[in-house]
Amino acid sequence: MDAGLVEATNRQKQLPFKAAAGLILLFAVLMVMNFVLNGYYLRIVNLVGINIILVVSLNLTNGFTGIFSLGHAAFMAIGGYTVALLTMPVERKAVYLPDLPSFLAHVYLPFLPSLIIAGLLAVICAYLIGYPVLKLRGHYLAVATLGFMVIINVLIMNFRDITRGNSGLTGLQPYTNIWWTYAVAVITLYVIWRVLNSTYGRAMTAIREDDLAAEAVGVNLVSIKLMSFAIGAFFAAIGGALYGHLLTMVSPNDFSYSMMFGLVVMLVVGGIGSIPGAVFGAVIVTLLPELFLNKLERGIDLLGIHLPQMFGVSQVLMSVAIILIVIFKPKGLLGK
Repeated sequence: MDAGLVEATNRQKQLPFKAAAGLILLFAVLMVMNFVLNGYYLRIVNLVGINIILVVSLNLTNGFTGIFSLGHAAFMAIGGYTVALLTMPVERKAVYLPDLPSFLAHVYLPFLPSLIIAGLLAVICAYLIGYPVLKLRGHYLAVATLGFMVIINVLIMNFRDITRGNSGLTGLQPYTNIWWTYAVAVITLYVIWRVLNSTYGRAMTAIREDDLAAEAVGVNLVSIKLMSFAIGAFFAAIGGALYGHLLTMVSPNDFSYSMMFGLVVMLVVGGIGSIPGAVFGAVIVTLLPELFLNKLERGIDLLGIHLPQMFGVSQVLMSVAIILIVIFKPKGLLGK
């Protein structure tokens, strides 16, 4: 037997053991964090996990399939508002949203079924918007998906009987914790990994490299792109719901251009077309501002030197870092 084939077979056999060891280690680390960290740092840990979900799912679309989508935040909004409405107690709806349609006013569901429903609703929207939009290419596709995000934001602001417009839905139950967040993050990583190592994943990569050549050998471009778009939308909706229940509120401002830009930055920094890169980008771009750059803005003592308050310096430093990465590491820090 070929030595390379034997080595590949051995790696496949070792994979379940490595995955099990990784899960045990993750569980142990989360257990320690849950007991040691205060509420502020636990919130940051949750935010890291949510961003991993969002960036890894965005990577499937933008990195592996080559669809430059800017509509991820729209699917987050769909998930966030759907779960907020489904998990809100009926008594609170009667007071808080008196004009809510009856099919929502009398419905209350636990968190898990609500997450699944939100994800499926996002998949339906992905297919509805994706079928005409994914026939476009390049910047036309990016603008079209950006337009979808604008449409969702406008609908949220105008359907005040359901969403309360710009005021948003506040006082949500704080369901999001590190167990929910990292369980979903692990599932996201596993599903994306399985998809990429399947026939569909190879078709997605072929489309990214050369869609005309892929079509010439029998790949259905629209079907594969739709699948990638829908899977990304499913996890984006769940990530949006977790984000909303971490903040205990959802509003149009939470799912706007700045959110979408932040996710793209994480993907570019970590590495487009790389699962470890997407995870690394989500972790580093989330932690740096929270643990260091924001403190720098307020003024800190560094190596015996007192640095005064410098408001806005975190955005400047992050922008410079992104420019340097794009110039010297255009595929990201861990990109292939």
